[in-house]
Amino acid sequence: MDAAVDTPIRQERAHGIARIRAYVALTKPRVIELLLVTTAPVMILAHGGIPDLWLMLWTLVGGALSAGAAGAFNCYIDRDIDRVMARTSGRPLVTGALSDREALVFSWVLTVLSIGVLWLATNWLAATLSAAAIFFYVVVYTLILKRRTSQNIIWGGIAGCFPVLIGWAAVTESISWSPIILFLVVFLWTPPHYWPFSMRFRTDYATANVPMLSVVRGRSQVGLQTILYAWATVACSLLLIPVHPMGLTYSVVALASGAWFIVESHRLYSRAIRGEEVKPMKLFHASITYLTLVFVAVGVDPLLPF
Repeated sequence: MDAAVDTPIRQERAHGIARIRAYVALTKPRVIELLLVTTAPVMILAHGGIPDLWLMLWTLVGGALSAGAAGAFNCYIDRDIDRVMARTSGRPLVTGALSDREALVFSWVLTVLSIGVLWLATNWLAATLSAAAIFFYVVVYTLILKRRTSQNIIWGGIAGCFPVLIGWAAVTESISWSPIILFLVVFLWTPPHYWPFSMRFRTDYATANVPMLSVVRGRSQVGLQTILYAWATVACSLLLIPVHPMGLTYSVVALASGAWFIVESHRLYSRAIRGEEVKPMKLFHASITYLTLVFVAVGVDPLLPF
């Protein structure tokens, strides 16, 4: 092929790939990964074994589309503060990789697809919960709470708890105490997960006038609140043992990983009150590992005879 012809083709292809990457970035893929980690194990627990694989696949697809829709709406609504925060300076609406209109249309398309997939492939309850999760994250958290109160992540974090209910509802078409306990585990886990992250990027949030707890309170207060929520998270996770009931695998993992999570939260607080350099991202990453271990145990436990 002539080089003069080949160059525009390469450029067009590169442009197309860049736009695809921009659309994917709008969905906040790392958040989607974490949400799916809580969905599949709950489906196994609800079924008491491996459920229908097609049901699992479509539930995960619908859940990913739902989380992606919420993330895309968030990027659209928060594009003004994203422009003044260093952490978010590479997002598609800040760089101009996508227009505001393209992002908004994409958000609505994902919303319709997520509800449609779950309604057709699972049941009405899972689809309704998916719609509720999007509404809660977009309206309650992003539009109402985020810029008005330091309690934003506590109540706004409820949106991230819905995948647990969606997974359970997809299998059983109902809600019981077991998924409610796991819902509360994610709810209580969210503050000690996100507050260390907000400590790391405190300057960004302060510049954008977002009243995260790390902005309006000192490091010691954030550390203390993190400890309280970490203890509450672990205690709630242990409630599942008698309620479901769970076996040895879940019990050991919940206790061991929970103890580690609590120790890491105490270390953060200890450094803060002594005026030492805090390492909030260490607890942030530890919290992700903790939640992953607990939910992997949720899915593995029903498959084992003890």
